[in-house]
Amino acid sequence: MTLLDGKKTSNDIKDEIAVEVSAMKERGEKVPHLAAVLVGEDGASLTYVGSKVRACERIGFDSTLVKMPESTTEEELLAKVKELNENDDIDGYIVQLPLPKHIDEQKVLLAVDSLKDVDGFHPENFGKMALDMPAFIPATPYGIMELLDRYQVETQGKHTVVIGRSHIVGRPMSILMSRKGNPGNSTVTLTHSRTKNIEEITREADIIISALGVPEFLKADMVKEGVVVIDVGITRVPDESHPKGYVIKGDVDFENVSKKASFITPVPGGVGPMTIAMLLKNTLLAREQRQAN
Repeated sequence: MTLLDGKKTSNDIKDEIAVEVSAMKERGEKVPHLAAVLVGEDGASLTYVGSKVRACERIGFDSTLVKMPESTTEEELLAKVKELNENDDIDGYIVQLPLPKHIDEQKVLLAVDSLKDVDGFHPENFGKMALDMPAFIPATPYGIMELLDRYQVETQGKHTVVIGRSHIVGRPMSILMSRKGNPGNSTVTLTHSRTKNIEEITREADIIISALGVPEFLKADMVKEGVVVIDVGITRVPDESHPKGYVIKGDVDFENVSKKASFITPVPGGVGPMTIAMLLKNTLLAREQRQAN
């Protein structure tokens, strides 16, 4: 069994980007600038955005954190999005989800300039990705594809089962794994909470990508020998014996499934770190595209 080490791979990618940024500085060019908009005080979002800011510092990017109170109106947020769209100094930015319930997420994401949409959530980028055109790929799916590529996991002709159909992970993964190219060229089954006899489907899978958000959903008796398992799930499970009062669990019963797997991602330390690395890669791409225009 080979562990798909997202922590190590993400650090490799950051080092590669840092070299490119250093070369930009030597040429006297402006370095990439990533901004993040955070509305409210969601704990997980604060942690995640903090990691992004630290990652930017490490590789030499400029970064801006725009913090807005929970009480921010939709109009105020849309005005801030317009301001970021028009700010030539900023190459890419993200609006951290989830947003407070009184704000229409779709409306906000649609307002983001697709050329600065380094999260890859804008319909224009999603549509281009589906058509195999150059686009910003959502950071988590992009990170998964990069892991498969760097560990030379064979995907061609394989049966990939995706569990979960979110716009952020499940649906993009189903498109990316079926596209021509490497990684890709696999036959994809997209499953979700309403799928009947899901165990029968997963047992036939060569590759399983689980983004369901149900702790330890995927058990050892649901997979075959030699399966490749990508665990996107990350759930805080209360645990009074732990100093933090909770433990992080993935969608996969790692202890038992890993005994049958040929490749598997751990949680934490698998897909999570890759998401931030690919967000930085998208920002570098956005900078290069803006320079070219």
